[in-house]
Amino acid sequence: MKPILFALPGGEELAQRLAQELGWEHGGATIRRFPDGEAYVRLLSDVAGREVVFAGSLDRPDEKFMTLYFAAGLAREQGATRIGLVTPYLAYMRQDSVFHKGEGQTSVAFGKLLSSIVNWMVTIDPHLHRHNSLDECYSIPTSIVHAAADIAQWVKQNIERPLIIGPDAESEQWAGEVAKFAGAPCIVLEKIRRGDRDVSVSVPDTDRWRDHTPVLVDDIASTARTMMSAAAHVLNAGLARPVCVAVHPVFADNAYAELQDMGVGQVISCNTIAHPSNAIDLVPALAPAVRAMIN
Repeated sequence: MKPILFALPGGEELAQRLAQELGWEHGGATIRRFPDGEAYVRLLSDVAGREVVFAGSLDRPDEKFMTLYFAAGLAREQGATRIGLVTPYLAYMRQDSVFHKGEGQTSVAFGKLLSSIVNWMVTIDPHLHRHNSLDECYSIPTSIVHAAADIAQWVKQNIERPLIIGPDAESEQWAGEVAKFAGAPCIVLEKIRRGDRDVSVSVPDTDRWRDHTPVLVDDIASTARTMMSAAAHVLNAGLARPVCVAVHPVFADNAYAELQDMGVGQVISCNTIAHPSNAIDLVPALAPAVRAMIN
């Protein structure tokens, strides 16, 4: 019997596209909120004896997690054989160390919590800065899909003479991979962070790159302050208007509008989180990883 795939809130298009790619049934469910904010979940499709997969990113995780928790519990109560999760954006990976006394590693705590309700997980480029792998946080089988090749393909098709730029040292892995696949030069800027919204950037000598189009690549655009600071420096250096590319377009508050208002060339993202900037489709890359988990 084929697996059945359900959408989490915000993951409706992802679930539909994945079901088509994989040839699976797209299950029906009613998911809404009571007036007091509590979640209501009802599975409308029969899951007995079937592998159940939930699809949707975990941006705004505090709002979405209880829906996933209830849905996974219902599927298990109704006879599902295993529960899988396809979550292109995996939350709570950035608090990966104890930076101040009294804090904790929420990446590890959330990993334990999620591992207790699903049997396996597929995600895209989680923020593995201080963790060597997801195994340090998750006790279930996990699979990571990388976006670099798809971003590079978009760059090759849309940008002439690209210069791939990583806004900070943490982005070096993303920028370097994109540059390798795109066959383009790459530089990494140096970031000084004084607070969540106070970031400055310095850049290596840019005179040699004046005939290139800067392409700023980062994994997560949350407040977008790092990308804004990098874009400002690129513009002040007299280079062409940069193209800004994010794997995960969180864009909290007015970050997206503020980045656009700076006069950058384009703001582009992968469709790990539904957003107007989505231009790079990663569903075809996700499907084989999901199929492999089932097999």
